[in-house]
Amino acid sequence: MKAMRVHKCGGPEVLSYDDIPVPEPKAGEARVKIEAIGLNFIDVYQRTGLYPLPTPFTLGMEGAGVVDAVGEGVTEVKKGDRVAYAMIPGSYAEYAVVPAAKLAPLPANIDAKTAAGLMLQGMTAYYLTRSTYPLKRDETALVHAAAGFTASSSGRENRKPS
Repeated sequence: MKAMRVHKCGGPEVLSYDDIPVPEPKAGEARVKIEAIGLNFIDVYQRTGLYPLPTPFTLGMEGAGVVDAVGEGVTEVKKGDRVAYAMIPGSYAEYAVVPAAKLAPLPANIDAKTAAGLMLQGMTAYYLTRSTYPLKRDETALVHAAAGFTASSSGRENRKPS
């Protein structure tokens, strides 16, 4: 399978489009055929080494797609389920292995691009407007950094505020 990997930290030029083995799910995990991913600033921080990771690594912290295999003991999802997830590294790839308990089922009316963009970016918005400072009726929030976007496996970008 193809994956966007980082072998040494640096600017965008360190990104490598590699062939790597398709991961196999272990007990409690599911493999997701990625249809869309969210692009986030944490990806830049990891690529540049600001948030260090052992190299090589596959970028991406959120994705959406279809379960195509499950490991032993998985009851939360089954092959063919549409799902999304966040905070699990490795979504910049054709497939990702995710703990089954971390997968969110997708309703039929939510497409993969929307779901991928809602996961990490949506949790951030919720956290900032509910936990950090709970907005009250008639208060206004200024969003000044809505710059993320989602990308689909078809290669078409879907720019959405994050």
